[in-house]
Amino acid sequence: MKQLRDKVVVITGAGSGIGRALAVELAGRGARLALSDIDEDGLTATLDAALAAGAPDVHTARLDVADRQAFSSYATEVVAHFGVVNVVVNNAGVALAGDALDLTYEDMEWIVGINFWGVVHGTKEFLPHLIASGDGHLVNLSSLFGLLAMPGQSAYNATKFAVRGFSEAVREELLVAGHPVGVTVVHPGGIKTAIARNARVSAREDQAATAKFFDEKLASMTPERAAQIIVRGIERDRARVLVGLDAHALHHFQKLLGSRYEDVVARIAKRVLPAKRSRAGA
Repeated sequence: MKQLRDKVVVITGAGSGIGRALAVELAGRGARLALSDIDEDGLTATLDAALAAGAPDVHTARLDVADRQAFSSYATEVVAHFGVVNVVVNNAGVALAGDALDLTYEDMEWIVGINFWGVVHGTKEFLPHLIASGDGHLVNLSSLFGLLAMPGQSAYNATKFAVRGFSEAVREELLVAGHPVGVTVVHPGGIKTAIARNARVSAREDQAATAKFFDEKLASMTPERAAQIIVRGIERDRARVLVGLDAHALHHFQKLLGSRYEDVVARIAKRVLPAKRSRAGA
């Protein structure tokens, strides 16, 4: 996709963070936007920012991406409004910290519903319209943690590895079928967003300490810079976009060591991660 002016771009999770930054970046390039989020106040703020940046047409809607029927209705609404969809960015995502031993099934189902099923819903509902556009592009947000695993992130890792595998297979299917749709999987490293502050945690995790560790030790890039890198990846039809020096460095670290990287990560994590509370009865 060489240029994005006048293209219709759908962005989920547009109420904050990377989603909002993408909306503003694309607005400045003259794209027409369909923005959604479960956070209506955040979505209103993004709408104002996108209009100020020059978006010629913006459609907004409250959407829970985990709700299949709601997503289906939303896709119908967007197509009725614009008549075409050129780009879909499945960006909505949440975080869940805690060891697998300590996580509840409820919380694990919650993160899978948003991070994985939200991407599946966005792909399934919009893919026929991307194909029909004759110049479509699908963008699914994975993570650095979709390239290598981290202790305390088992459920999050599972969803982001799943997004990666699903998206890469979809790209191959589209190539086999000859459909005019590019697919980009995005793997951001530490981005300065509120994802850690809004995360769920297990009973053994200290929410404040976990969020502080992410904000002060891991988050190094602004959402605005991340959005620029992602948009460049769309324009250049990249199959994979790594966002941040940490994403590039750790990806190569994992490739270099193979499965032995797990032992190294475990040793480092034991020294640097915030302390956990004792298990009940321990």
